[in-house]
Amino acid sequence: MTSAFDRVLDQIGAAVVSGAFAAGSRRSTDDLVIRTGASRSIVREAVRVLVALGLLSARPRVGVTVLGVRDWDVLDPRVVRWRLQGPDGEQVAAELRALRAAVEPAAAAAAALRARLDECADRREALRTTADELAAAAARDHRPDFVAADVRLHQLVLDLSGNALYRRLHRVVGQVLLERGSIRPDRHDVGLHRALAQAVVDGRADDAAEAMRAIVDRT
Repeated sequence: MTSAFDRVLDQIGAAVVSGAFAAGSRRSTDDLVIRTGASRSIVREAVRVLVALGLLSARPRVGVTVLGVRDWDVLDPRVVRWRLQGPDGEQVAAELRALRAAVEPAAAAAAALRARLDECADRREALRTTADELAAAAARDHRPDFVAADVRLHQLVLDLSGNALYRRLHRVVGQVLLERGSIRPDRHDVGLHRALAQAVVDGRADDAAEAMRAIVDRT
């Protein structure tokens, strides 16, 4: 169940991202209380989070000012979700696909090069298991389980890369995959993910990169 705080955060965040709250406009706490129907304490906490995300600024005697996209933390999963669900969703999806295409194949290749290390044995096994779980969920057409396994698989690959910056992107990739949760997986998608996992486990960097590239292209 969505909490009152989460509802208010989503309502205000989506209003900023959609342009319903225009960049440069000002809002008082009282305005936001009336708009959301929430308590002042909840609105203030939501504003605090949105300030941290770069969507709003709050200053004494000035109030709350709506900021433009250049100030937003566009890699935060909440901002990713609001943007994908907003009026510019197709453009945002293209931007995210370009980011993934630039990063994930390189991460998959790096993961394959590191996967044979003894210290990575547990994650190799986790990758195999997750690929099997993904395939089983697809066979049952159980989309929540498929998406959960898909998110874990990509996170494992990014983690295995050993690159702290690549690892950081797992939240963005995860949110993108969650937003696609209603799409029915097909055999080709499953085959690509299993090929990716096997290539990483086997240490085949080029094959891992190619499989990941194909997965991102099909997003």
